[in-house]
Amino acid sequence: MPDRPAPRPTDGSQPPAADTIFIREFRHATRIGVYPWERLIPQTVQIDLEFDLPGRHAADSRRLEDTIDYSRVVARMRDILDRHDETLLESLSERIAATLLAEFRMPRLRLSLAKLALLPGVRALGITIERRQP
Repeated sequence: MPDRPAPRPTDGSQPPAADTIFIREFRHATRIGVYPWERLIPQTVQIDLEFDLPGRHAADSRRLEDTIDYSRVVARMRDILDRHDETLLESLSERIAATLLAEFRMPRLRLSLAKLALLPGVRALGITIERRQP
């Protein structure tokens, strides 16, 4: 008989394992930066995102309604990048994270936002934040 993992306690002593969706290397042009020249020409930014699902309902039900639709998450990130007025990557990443947490009821997310090829010899520079539901 193959070894099976021990069952998890159900008395609440240990949190249940989280299922995580990831979106990697999402790229989109936006205007971001503190210098005037950065605000004139759109720059390509890259977002890498991981977010926990609020439960395992989709694994059991096999229904899209029981998960977070990643195509809607990507569309929402595009919308934010097209309309924001932030100048710092730090504040733009906070705006994206707060919006996604609220609108999609993600328990936790980890977001990396990077400018690409901005400085000679630097492929990407950016910030990574992790946020949870309040």
